[in-house]
Amino acid sequence: MVVKDTELPYLRRCVELAEAALDAGDEPFGSVLVGADGEILAEDHNRVASGDRTRHPEFELARWSAAHLSPRERAAATVYTSGEHCPMCAAAHAWVGLGRIVYVASSRQLAQWLDELGVPAPPVRTLPVGEIAPGVAVEGPVPEFTERVRQLHHRFHQR
Repeated sequence: MVVKDTELPYLRRCVELAEAALDAGDEPFGSVLVGADGEILAEDHNRVASGDRTRHPEFELARWSAAHLSPRERAAATVYTSGEHCPMCAAAHAWVGLGRIVYVASSRQLAQWLDELGVPAPPVRTLPVGEIAPGVAVEGPVPEFTERVRQLHHRFHQR
């Protein structure tokens, strides 16, 4: 996967947010919502350590966009994220009409890493975004940052 050089800072920020989540004791995921003009509109990281397993950054960005953007602005926006959306987040993304997704690590990669670490499978099947939201443009993985994201997941699960 080759992304434009202008997109790399957004992906770098996603990885920084994933690291911030890890430093806060949470699972390492981070996401950034970028408008059509390249402005960062919102960002978040995982907050599932609170006990609410729906507090994924992609889900929060979908909710934020529904409250703050017009349908046209949502469709023109891009969500950059450290990991491919889970089925819950992919559905939220599609339901609010957000545009393209660019992710660092795929669901398949994450599942492989967690299997290697002996982490039990999640309660929801891991599926690619395209199987949940076939109308959403999806790009990834992005190899420039994949190893760093893998290391964050290893750190989290080897605590």
